[in-house]
This record gives sequence, C-alpha cells and structure tokens, in this order.
Amino acid sequence: MVNMDTKIIGSKITEARKKINISQAQLAERLFISPQAVGKWERGESMPDITTFNRLAEILGVDLNYFSESFQSAATEMAPVESLVKQSVDLPSVNQKKKPGWDMSRGNWVDADFSGLKNLNEKFGSSNMQRCKFIGSDMSGLLLKSNNVDRCDFSGSVIRGSHIQSSNMQHCLFVGSEMSGLLLKSSNIDSCDFSGSDFSGSHIQNSNLANNLFKECSLKETEFSESYIYGCDFTGADFTGVVIKSGGFTGVVIKSGGLEKNTIANAVWNRTSFIDTQIADIVFTGTMEDCYFENCAFNRVTFRNAMLINTFFKNKSLKRIRFIDCQADRMTYEFLKNGKADLTGIKMLTQ
Repeated sequence: MVNMDTKIIGSKITEARKKINISQAQLAERLFISPQAVGKWERGESMPDITTFNRLAEILGVDLNYFSESFQSAATEMAPVESLVKQSVDLPSVNQKKKPGWDMSRGNWVDADFSGLKNLNEKFGSSNMQRCKFIGSDMSGLLLKSNNVDRCDFSGSVIRGSHIQSSNMQHCLFVGSEMSGLLLKSSNIDSCDFSGSDFSGSHIQNSNLANNLFKECSLKETEFSESYIYGCDFTGADFTGVVIKSGGFTGVVIKSGGLEKNTIANAVWNRTSFIDTQIADIVFTGTMEDCYFENCAFNRVTFRNAMLINTFFKNKSLKRIRFIDCQADRMTYEFLKNGKADLTGIKMLTQ
C-alpha cells in the first residue's frame, strides 16, 4: 500500500465499517483488540499494522488497496440478509450441473434455517450466528474463521477436512457429525454436544474445550496440542492412537478411558500418548495398552481396577499416582518401580 495517510485511512475504515452496519465495539471484538484502538484509527491518531490490515480488509469486505489514498472505490456492498435467506429456500435443481458458490461471510444470522446447505466453497468467516440450523449440511473443506456461534444445530452434518480458527462456539449441537481431518485452532468451544461424531485424524491446537460432550466419539489418531480440556465427557470414546502434547487435562473420571474434571467412561486407550501434559483429579479404569506417558505432571491421579499392559512411564517421580486393585505386566511394573511409584495396589500379571 502507498500514500498511507492516517486521516484518510481512518475515514476509509469508518466508511467501510458503517457500510456493513457494525459498531466500533463489534469490529474491535472481531479483531480481538479494544474499541479504543478502533476509535484511534478512525480519528487518524494511529493506524493498524500490516497483519491487522489484512484481517481488517477481510472483515470489512474490501480489497487491501482500498486503504491507499489513490483508491477511490467504496467498500464492497454486502448482500442483504433477506436475499441470502431467500436463496437458501430456492435451491437449484439436482439436475443442474453447476451450483452457485455462496459467500456467507461477515453476516449476522439469527434464527435462520440452512439445513441441507451445500456448496459454501470455504466462504463462511467473521460471522455472528445465533440459533441457526445447519442440520444435514455439507460443510466439508470449509474455513470458519473468527466466527461467534451460539446455540446452533449442525447435527448430522459433514464437516470433514474443515478448519475452525479463532472462533467461539457455545451450546451448539454436532451430534452424529462427520468431522474427520478437522483442524480446530485457537478457538473456544464451550458446552457443545459432539456425541457420536467422528474426529478421526483431527488436530486440536491451542484451543480451550470446556463442558462439552464427546460420548461415543471416534478420536482415533487425533492430536491435542497446547490445548486445555476441562469438564468434558468422553464416555465410550475411542482414543486409539491419540497424541496429547503440552496440554492440560484436569478433574477427569476415566473409566476405560481427560483430564480436568472430565468424565471418560468405557473409553478405548490403545497407543495413546501423553507428552508434557498436566493430568490432575483423574481416575483411570479399564485396560490401557501400548500407551505412553512422558514428562507428565500428575496430581491426584488414580488408577482403579485398571490393567496396564506395555505402558511406558518416563517421569522423574510417580509418587502422586495411586493404584487401587490394578494389574500390570512385568515391563510396565518395572517402569513404575523406576519412577518410585507406590506399587502396593498393583499385582503382577501372570504370563
């Protein structure tokens, strides 16, 4: 961009913001900055950095060159909500070879029914969605970035290979959804129901998951990295091949299956790795086979009626783990003994 005059840029930001009918506070929220910073931009007292300019242009629906002094065009007009809602009703015939690509970005969607929606072509960012229905929709390969989603229903949808980034989701339903290969990054997911969904091969990065239901989910080969899991229910989930790195799992009940006040009953723990993970207030029960604990911080962790087979513990001290009526094979027993664990609650498995 050239001819960067703060006053001109400020007036252009104001014009584009008003064009899409959002307040300074709403713009600030989408940019994760203070409303005062937006006010300073619009008064010409300061300007965004280049990274913020890119995000700002995306939210306002303008080309990046729009902010330069020589650019004369006004901000891109947004399609009215009523138009897109009508378009959702008038779906094209199944006999048509070409279907329209829809841009539902930067929208304010309330109580809309988009069930069966298809062909979004990755355009669904910077939107506010409340009490909307997307039941049975095909949202595969979709980028949902900087969205606020509250009490929406995505049950039975295909969200395979999609990216959810820098978004907030609360009280949403994803029951029985296909979510394999999902990338969930830098997002907050609170009080959502993912029961019966398939997360196989997904990546959960730098995100907070609180009070969610993951009952009977497939989490095979899923990687949790730098994420914090609190108060979730993983009853019956399949954790085969899961890798957990540098995260926090506290307060979990793990019966055949946390990890801060999470409930994981009758889960499958095969080839699951916990690396640099904080594990607190958790009860493990059931069989744990070919699992791996390295440099984990254990606090109030209990293994009760658990069978430990070929499970590796590499920690300086395992003194904070309690074992009650457990069994372990010889290899696992030696790992635990080397970590100075209290072995009184463990019986050696016979060959």
